[in-house]
Amino acid sequence: MEKGIRIADLFGNEGEYTGKPVRVQGWVRTRRDSKAGISFIELNDGSCLKSLQVVAGLENPAYRDLLEKITNGSAVMVEGTVSASPGKGQAIELQAERIELYGWADPATYPLQKKRHSFEFLRQIAHLRPRTNTIGAVSRVRSRLSYAIHRFFAERGFNYLHTPIITASDCEGAGEIFRVTTLDPLHPAAPGAGNSYQDDFFAKPAYLTVSGQLQAEIFALALGRVYTFGPTFRAENSNTSRHLAEFWMIEPEAAFYDLEDNLDLARDFIKNLAAVVLNECAEDLDFFTRFIEPELRSRLETVVNSPFEVITYTEAVDRLQKSGEKFVYPVEWGNDLQAEHERFLTEKVFQRPVGVIDFPRSLKPFYMRVNDDQKTVGAMDILVPGTGEIIGGSQREERLDVLLDQMKLKGISIEDYRWYVELRQFGSAPHSGFGLGFERLVQFVTGLANIREAIPFPRTPGHAEF
Repeated sequence: MEKGIRIADLFGNEGEYTGKPVRVQGWVRTRRDSKAGISFIELNDGSCLKSLQVVAGLENPAYRDLLEKITNGSAVMVEGTVSASPGKGQAIELQAERIELYGWADPATYPLQKKRHSFEFLRQIAHLRPRTNTIGAVSRVRSRLSYAIHRFFAERGFNYLHTPIITASDCEGAGEIFRVTTLDPLHPAAPGAGNSYQDDFFAKPAYLTVSGQLQAEIFALALGRVYTFGPTFRAENSNTSRHLAEFWMIEPEAAFYDLEDNLDLARDFIKNLAAVVLNECAEDLDFFTRFIEPELRSRLETVVNSPFEVITYTEAVDRLQKSGEKFVYPVEWGNDLQAEHERFLTEKVFQRPVGVIDFPRSLKPFYMRVNDDQKTVGAMDILVPGTGEIIGGSQREERLDVLLDQMKLKGISIEDYRWYVELRQFGSAPHSGFGLGFERLVQFVTGLANIREAIPFPRTPGHAEF
């Protein structure tokens, strides 16, 4: 007998298993009894969206007394024979011969019923929400994308790099960072004690990382091509549907790549991942298209099949100003593009993905390469329909004198970043990279309105449960 076969494998190989004995294990979604003396159990093991219908005769002595204890949420094992199903919407079913109850769920207190629950409610029971169709599908897509990301970079000669979670660097310079300390915040150092960090674990200010980019540059200038894929943290007091305090970032960095190379890599990357969802997550994608976002499949197909439009920031501002559209945020050269501007460009103006390059120098961090006009830097954003910006990156400033000028202009301590400066003194080379927020990607390929559904345990202001 086949031991513990996944339900997804049964549905993918109906002909191979029909008429054969199997064992399946999972959680009961529903159970109903017919007047004909048959109990129908909908069983799901998380391997796919579909549930397997188990047909159990109420008179079968092998499990007759047990059936009354099987409730929604119970974990069970069923042994039986796979047969063709006469019911609509399912090719096979399982004729139960033996049932074992692993764990009972009290129907009076089990919170998941056969109905649609709000996402707000499900966040309160994050230990059970993966059992729902939506979060289960998100989890499978997230897993498949993770594998595809590693595969994409491995095929292109990039080395996977683990950058530190605890760091003394604030990469973005925004100051929205979580401090790491072993000191009791309720009993600060006494006045006149000197260095307030002398008794702290690292004897200096330390933070949770907001980006692994700067450390990735170190290894790119030694190994050539590297990428990071790890957790990052930002203490931004925002409760919008686009922000999390803890999220995962993918950050490739490549030596001898200029802005055009970087743009090509980002374009190929997003096309590849959209194709993965279309080709390898068909069942879950159909679910999202049906229940979450009707235009989802067509958006992904547009990303895969359409050439990317590339315009400068200046051209983007000009297009937006001449569009006649009334935006909430005014469009002025020198102001950052907002989500409404980005979506207008990609959904209305070009109706395809858009790469925007050469942003104002004043808008961007100190490490971006200054263009010859001295007003802009070699930065890039990738915009996609339904989301707006999904990738941001730049060519890095490899010239020592220009980097020092940028640091002074931005108020960045040269001494604190001495190691970064030395990279420009000892064998400096052109290099580029970009960042992609993984949850933003998951949100894009699933059509979810709120990024909190794109991560297993969302961390937002005032919420750090589980």
